[in-house]
Amino acid sequence: MDVGLKLLFSCVVVFVVFGNDRPAVCGGEALEPLEMMADEAENQCPSFSGSEGAYLDNMEDDAWKMVQKNGNQFVVNDQPFYVNGFNTYWLMVFAADESTRGKVSELFQQASAVGLTVCRTWAFNDGQWRALQKSPSVYDEVVFKALDFVVSEAKKYKIRLILSFTNNWEAYGGKAQYVKWGKAAGLNLTSDDDFFSHPTLKSYFKAHVKTVLNRVNTFTNITYKEDPTIFAWELMNEPRCTSDPSGDTLQAWIEEMAVYVKSIDPKHLVEIGLEGFYGLSTPNKVQHNPNTYAQQVGTDFIRNHQVLGIDFASVHIYPDSWISQSISDVHLQFTKSWMEAHIEDAEEYLGMPVLFSEFGVNANDPGYNSSFRDTLFSTVYKTLLDSTKKGGGGAGSLLWQLFPEGTDYMDDGYAVVLSKSPSTSNIISLHSTRLAIFNSACSWKCRWGCKKKLVSDTFMYHDDL
Repeated sequence: MDVGLKLLFSCVVVFVVFGNDRPAVCGGEALEPLEMMADEAENQCPSFSGSEGAYLDNMEDDAWKMVQKNGNQFVVNDQPFYVNGFNTYWLMVFAADESTRGKVSELFQQASAVGLTVCRTWAFNDGQWRALQKSPSVYDEVVFKALDFVVSEAKKYKIRLILSFTNNWEAYGGKAQYVKWGKAAGLNLTSDDDFFSHPTLKSYFKAHVKTVLNRVNTFTNITYKEDPTIFAWELMNEPRCTSDPSGDTLQAWIEEMAVYVKSIDPKHLVEIGLEGFYGLSTPNKVQHNPNTYAQQVGTDFIRNHQVLGIDFASVHIYPDSWISQSISDVHLQFTKSWMEAHIEDAEEYLGMPVLFSEFGVNANDPGYNSSFRDTLFSTVYKTLLDSTKKGGGGAGSLLWQLFPEGTDYMDDGYAVVLSKSPSTSNIISLHSTRLAIFNSACSWKCRWGCKKKLVSDTFMYHDDL
C-alpha cells in the first residue's frame, strides 16, 4: 500500500479528547465499532507532509518528556505510548572501547529505521571484565562515561531506555558478585540468595542505585534521574529466590528497593524485571505457568506487582526454555495464552500496563527455522494488537535481542540482525507502523467532531499496510 493510503488509514481512527487537561486515553468504550467514509476522512483529517519517516515519527522534538503511566497505559506528552522495542544488554561494554563504540550508534540507527522506540540494557557490570562497579561503590569512570554515551546516543535516535540495576544470573556479576564482595568483607554468607536479605549486601546494592540515579551525564550534563531518555528503572533482571519458595524474602526485597528508588527519583517509572511466574498467592492461576518448577522459584506475579512504587508489570516469554527445546506449535499456543493471562491480570487485578520485556527463539533449537521465528513474532504482535485496539493493558514488547552486523561472537542464539533477516525486519517495521498510527491518532484533537469508532481491522491487521 502506498504512503498516501497509509496516511489515510491514520485518519480512519477514533480520537478521544478529555476535558480538564486529563491525559488522553484511547480505547475501551471510547473505541466503539465504526466505519468512516474515506473521502470524508481525506477531506477533513489533518494532512501529513514530508517523508514517510516523518509520518512515523509521532514525537515532536519539543515533546521529549518523561514516560508516565495513566491507568493501564503508558503516556508521553498526554498521548498513549504503546511500545515496540528490543533488548541489547551489552551496549555499555561496547561503548567503553573505541573500537566497538560505533556499533552502539549503528544499532540505534537500525532500530530507529524500523520504528523501535525502547531499548532495555544493563546499567551494571559488577566486578567483571570492563566492570562498571569494580568493588562496592568503586567505579571505573571510563565505563561510566560509556553508559553516558549510550544514554546520549539513544536520545539522538529518539529511543528510550529501560536500565536494569543488576542480574539474578552470574553474567555481568549480578547477585553472586555481591555475595563474593560480602564474603571478602568477612560476612558469613551461605547462598547467593543472601543478596536479598543481608543488610550489608542490600546496602551495597542501594549505594549502586543511588550512584546511577544521581549520575550527571558527561555528554548531556543531565542527571540520570531527570533524563526523559530513560523510560524506566528495572530493579533486577529475572529475580529469583529459590531458597524461599514462599516468596516472602523476594517480596520484602522488592518492597524495600522500590520505595528506595522512588525516594531518590520519583519521576521515572519503576519495574521489577520478573519473568511472570504465578506463585502461592494465586493458586487458581498457577496452571498458566509453563511448568511446576516455575512456582518454586520465589516469585509471585500478582503479589510482587502490587508493591508500592512498582508502576508496571514485566513478563518474559521463553517457551523453548520453559516447555521444550524442540520447536513446535505448542510454543505458539503457550505464547498466546501466557500473554492473554497476564494482560487480563494487569487490567483486572493490578490496574497497570504490562510489558513483555523479553521474547524470542533460539536458532540452535532442534527444528528451528526463520519462518518459525517470524510466526512467533507475529503471534506476540497480534496478541498485543488485540489489546491495543481496545486501549488495553498490553502495553508493548521488547524482542530478545537486536544485533548489528559484525557482532556474531556475542550471539546467544537469539540475535536478530535486521539486514540478514528481511522477513523478520518487515514484521517488526509493520508492527511499529501500526503502533505509531494508534499512538498519534489517539492524541489528536479532532476539529470536525469525530464520531466514536473503532480502529479498522484493515489498519490493524492487513499485512500489506
